[in-house]
Amino acid sequence: MSKCLTEGNTLFNAGDMQGALCFYTKALKLSHSQAESAVLHRNRSACYLKLEDYTKAEADASKALDADPGDVKARFRRAQALQKLGRLNEAFLDAQRCAQMEPTNNTFKEMLRLLGAQSQKKVTIQMSSTDARVQQMFSLLLDPSAQPSDRQKAAQNLVVLSREEAGAEQIFRNDGVKLIQSLLGSNQEEVVLSALRTLVGLCTGHQSRTMAIVNELGMEQLCGVMGSGASAVSLAACHLLQVMFEALTEGMNREIRGKDEAILPEPSRELRSMLRHLVEMMPASSVSGPGRDSAINLLVKQVPRKSQRNPDNSLTLWVIDQGLKKILEVAGTVPEMSEGPPLTDNSHMSCSVLLSKLYDDLKSDAERENFNKLCEEYVQHHFGRPGLESKLRAIQTVSVLLQGPSDVGNRTLEMSGMMDAVISLCASEVVCHQQVAVEALIHAAGKAKRASFITANGVALLKDLYKKSENDQIRVRALVGLCKLGSAGGTDFSMKQFAEGSTLKLAKQCRKWLCNESLPPTSRRWAIEGLAYLTFDADVKEDLVEDRNALQAMFQLAKSEDKTVLFAVGSTLVNCTNSYDVDKPDPQMVELAKYAKQHVPEEHPKDAHSFVEKRLMKLLEAGVVSALVCMGKQESPALTETCRECIARVFLALVERQEDRGTVVAQGGGKALLPLVSESTDVGKTKAAQALAKITITSNPEIAFPGERIYEVVRPLVSLLTLDCTLLQNFESLMALTNLAGISERLRQKIIKEKAVPKVEGYMFEEHELVRAAATECMCNLVLSTEVQQLYVATGNDRLKLLVLYSGEEDERLRKAAAGTLAMLTAEQPELCARIPGTTSHWLEILQALLLSDSLELRHRGVVVMLNLMQAEKSLAETLMESEALEILSVLAKSTEQSPISRAAQHCLDKAIEYGIIKKPEEGGEGNEP
Repeated sequence: MSKCLTEGNTLFNAGDMQGALCFYTKALKLSHSQAESAVLHRNRSACYLKLEDYTKAEADASKALDADPGDVKARFRRAQALQKLGRLNEAFLDAQRCAQMEPTNNTFKEMLRLLGAQSQKKVTIQMSSTDARVQQMFSLLLDPSAQPSDRQKAAQNLVVLSREEAGAEQIFRNDGVKLIQSLLGSNQEEVVLSALRTLVGLCTGHQSRTMAIVNELGMEQLCGVMGSGASAVSLAACHLLQVMFEALTEGMNREIRGKDEAILPEPSRELRSMLRHLVEMMPASSVSGPGRDSAINLLVKQVPRKSQRNPDNSLTLWVIDQGLKKILEVAGTVPEMSEGPPLTDNSHMSCSVLLSKLYDDLKSDAERENFNKLCEEYVQHHFGRPGLESKLRAIQTVSVLLQGPSDVGNRTLEMSGMMDAVISLCASEVVCHQQVAVEALIHAAGKAKRASFITANGVALLKDLYKKSENDQIRVRALVGLCKLGSAGGTDFSMKQFAEGSTLKLAKQCRKWLCNESLPPTSRRWAIEGLAYLTFDADVKEDLVEDRNALQAMFQLAKSEDKTVLFAVGSTLVNCTNSYDVDKPDPQMVELAKYAKQHVPEEHPKDAHSFVEKRLMKLLEAGVVSALVCMGKQESPALTETCRECIARVFLALVERQEDRGTVVAQGGGKALLPLVSESTDVGKTKAAQALAKITITSNPEIAFPGERIYEVVRPLVSLLTLDCTLLQNFESLMALTNLAGISERLRQKIIKEKAVPKVEGYMFEEHELVRAAATECMCNLVLSTEVQQLYVATGNDRLKLLVLYSGEEDERLRKAAAGTLAMLTAEQPELCARIPGTTSHWLEILQALLLSDSLELRHRGVVVMLNLMQAEKSLAETLMESEALEILSVLAKSTEQSPISRAAQHCLDKAIEYGIIKKPEEGGEGNEP
C-alpha cells in the first residue's frame, strides 16, 4: 500500500493527475486502516479538483471527513469542490470551519471573503428575480381580461413561490394577502385551492406573518371556506388552519418568534378566536358535512394537551364550557331526520374521538363530574321532551358517548327508562328509528357492564331481528350485536358463548355482506365490525384468510373515504396475525388452578405458531401492506392512537420473518412506520420502533430509508434502550444501531446526539451474553467518531480495561467486538497503547490468545492491536518481542498466502527491526502526500 502511495505522490508532484489517481485507487484497495484510507481519499480529491471533476472531488473529501472530521485539508478541498458546483452556502460553512481551525491561514481567509461576496450576489439576483416573478403573477391575477387558464397557472405559480422564504416574503410585503383574499371568492375550485396553498407557504413556521394573516383575513372567512361544500377545498382550508395553529403555538414556546426574529405579543387572542369559530361551526346548518369533520379534526389535534406533564389544560376547559353542548348537537343528530346539521358517515365517529380526547384531558374528579353533568343534562333534556324525535336524539347521543368516553356513556345509559326505550325501539317499524336503537344496543353490548344484561334480555331480540328483518342494514347491525356477545370469551377457547359452529355461521354471513358491493358502504363497514369480534376465534381467522375476495374487499374499504372502518379493520388484522399481547400463565399456577377446579384459559390449536405464520403469508399475498400504508396516511380523528397501535402491531407481526421484510419495505412499510413511532399509544410506539429495528438489521438501511428518512430512524431505535423494554427489544435496537453507526459520521453524530452512547455502555455490562455482545459491536462502530474516542482517552474510568478483558472472554462474538474496538482505538488514539499494560496483569496473555485463535477474524484483530502497540512506543515493542508474541508473529508472517494477517505480522517484525530489537534495520520509507 505504501509503495502505491509513494508512486501516486510522485506522479502528483510531476503533474500526472491520471497516473496519480490510478495509484491512489490501487492503494485504497490494499488499505486496511481507516486513517490510511482517509489520506488516500483526500489525495484523490486533490486529483479530481485538478481534473475538474468536482462531484467526485466533493465525494472523496466527504469520505475523508467521515473518518476524520478534523482533517483541515480535506475540508478545504471539499469547500473548493462545493464552490465550483455552485453550492455556495455549504462551501462557506466548510471554509468558515477551516478558518476557525487555522485562524492565521490567509488562503482560508481569502476564500471566505470570495464566498461571502458570491453568496451576497446570488441572493441579490434571486431576490430581484423573485420580486419580478411575484409582480408578474400579481399582474396576471389582477388583469380582468386575462384568460381563466392563465389566471389558474399564475395562481399555481404563486404557490411554488410561497414555498421559498424569499418568495413568501415578497408576496407578503407586496400586499399579496389582499389579492389572495379576493382569490378565495373565486368560482374556480383550482384557484381557491391555489390561494389556500399559497397561504400555507406564507404561514409555515412563521408566527409574525401568521398573526397578521389571521387578523387581516379574519377567521370567519377562513371557516366559511372550510365549511363550503367542496371536499378538496375543505381539506385544504383545514390544512391551512392546522399550519396556522402550529405556527402560533410553536411561537408561544419560543422566546423569539418567527423567522424574522421579531419579539411579538402572545398569540393567545388569535388562538381563542380560531377555536371559538371552530366550535361555532359545530351546529351551524350552513356548514357542509366535510367542513364540520375538518373542524372536529382541528379541535382533536389542537385542544387537548400534547403531554400530561403539561399542567395547563385551560383550552380543554374553555372548549367544554363554551362548546360541549354544541358538540353534543352534532353527536345527537340523526341524518335521516330533517332537523340538525348535515353530516358525513365519519361525523359521529369523529365526535366520539373528540369527546373522548376532551374527557381524557381532564385532571380532577371535579372537572370530570362537570363533564358528566353537562352530558346528562343534555341527554335528559331531549329524552324528557315529548315526541319520538327528541328521544331518538337522546339515544343517538348516548350511542356516540359509548363509543367515546364510555364511562360517561354508561352513566347516561343508566338513566331511568333509557335502556327500556332502546329495547322497545329495536322493534320499531320505521327503519331509521330501528337503526338508531340497534346501534345503541350494539355499543352498549361492547361494555362489560351492560353485556350480561343484554345477553339475558337482548340476544333473543337481536336473533329475531337478524332472522326476520327484511332490511339488510338492520340485519347486519343485529348480526354485529350477536358477534359482540358471541366473542365475550375473547381468545379463550374454553369460553364459548354460543353453540359450536354458530360463530362460523355468523362470520360467513359477515364475509358475504362484506363482498356484496350493492350494499351501502356503511352496511359493509358493520360487517367488518362483526369480523373484528368474531376473529377472536381461530377457526374464523382461518376461514377469513382463505377467502381472498373478502380480504380484498376489506382492504378496499380501508382505503376508502369511510374512515370509521379503520379501527375495525385494524382490530381484525391484529386478531388474524395474533399480534395482541398474551400473558403466558406460570405452569405451576396452572396446575394449582386445575387442582382447585378454577377456570384456566385454553389456547385454540389453530393459534399455534405454524398456523399464524401461514396466515401472515396469505395476508401479504392479498396486499395487506398497501392497505396498512393507506390507513396510516388518513387525516381523520377516526385514526386514533389506539388505531395506530393496531397498525403498528400488524406491521411488527409482518416483519417477524426475515424473508418477508423486503416485501414490506418495497410496498412502503418502512416509510409508513416512521409516523407511528411518534403518533400512537406508548405500546404502539414501542411496537413500531421494534418493527423498524427488525427492518434495519436485515435490510440495507440506505435503501429501506432513503435520503433524510434514515436519520428519523435513530430516535425510535434509541427509545428501545430502556429497562421498560424487553431484552429482545434491547438486543434488536442495538443490532440496528450497529448497522446505522457503520454507515457515516453524520449518522454516528445523530446517534450521539440522541444520548445513546451511555445507554450502549450500560448494556455492555448486561448479563445476557447476546445483548452484551450486541452492545459491544455497536460501540465498535461508534468509536469511529472522535467524540466517542475521547471518552476512552479520558482518564479515571475503566472503559479500556473492559475492552481488554472482553477480548479474553470465551464468547467468540463478544471477543470479536471487543478486539475490533480495541484495534480501532489503538490505531486512532495511539496514546491509549501505553495504558493497556496497566489495565490487567493478563493483558499479554489475552493478546497472545487472540493471535493463536482458530478464528481468522480474531487473529487479524489481535495482530492489528500488536502492530498499533509496537508503532506507539519502543518500550511496548520490546515487551512484546521478549514474550512468545515474537515466535507467533514469525509463524504468521511466514504464511504462504499473502493475507492481511501475514502482512500485519510482517509489519510488526519490520517495526521491531527498525527499533533494533531483533536485527539491524533496513533502509525504506514512505512517500509524502501531495
